[in-house]
Amino acid sequence: MLRNTKTSWGSISRTFHWVLGVLIIGMLGYGYWMNHFAARPDRFFHRSIHADIGYVILLLLVLRIVWRIFNPSPSLPAGTPRWERAAAWINHAALYLVTFVVAMLGWAHSGARTPDYSSWFGLFRVPQFTAPDKAAARAYEENHILGAYILMGLVTLHILAALYHHLYKRDRVLMRIVDGKSG
Repeated sequence: MLRNTKTSWGSISRTFHWVLGVLIIGMLGYGYWMNHFAARPDRFFHRSIHADIGYVILLLLVLRIVWRIFNPSPSLPAGTPRWERAAAWINHAALYLVTFVVAMLGWAHSGARTPDYSSWFGLFRVPQFTAPDKAAARAYEENHILGAYILMGLVTLHILAALYHHLYKRDRVLMRIVDGKSG
């Protein structure tokens, strides 16, 4: 089934979830590696790849949000306390928002630095919406990194909540994003 139901995630939503999850976690690790190890002569190359994948994440995120608007989320199991429902909604909304902000700050950083990271895997140039400005580039980068740490916390919370549902509550909240079966 492609579309979501009232009790489970459709295959398109599951694909968006897992592809974005892997890309975001990979980018968090890659970004940490780039910023916490000694400067290398190929630093621009690694930052360019990071930017290229960031543009893909931004595009997939926008597509996922549009898909989610037209495919409402499955309900949580009956009897789920109101505080858990609120926490789930807040974490999901924050994941979308912070991912978007982090990606946009990365894009802003690209346009503000010289040379920029606009060449997408050498295939075409991604339009930049900021002008070269060394001070602005530094500010965008610092906020991009801060946002990445916030995103890391939200992802960790999301994973812990899924494990809580699977291991403690023993409901199908985690499994329905894995196998698409109702529960």
